[in-house]
Amino acid sequence: MTKTEMVDALSKATGLTRKETTTVADSLFEIVSEALAGGETVEVRGFGSFLTRQRNERIARNPKTGEPVRVPARVVPAFRPSKALKDRVAG
Repeated sequence: MTKTEMVDALSKATGLTRKETTTVADSLFEIVSEALAGGETVEVRGFGSFLTRQRNERIARNPKTGEPVRVPARVVPAFRPSKALKDRVAG
């Protein structure tokens, strides 16, 4: 599902205009992004948690040349689904 499809579904479900729904969706994504950038975890009960994970520095290989390449440590966003979401997807 794309963002456009999600906005259309939300608009239909809530009765809000497409423009209003787009504003709400953009605001939600911005709030989650800012929280993650600030090191916070965003938990949505019954859906899952958005969090950040620390990746350690490591040595990788350039697939074209086979030459070792240093990959620096970094923080990456992650999503941990709730048990309810896992159960729903599993069918």
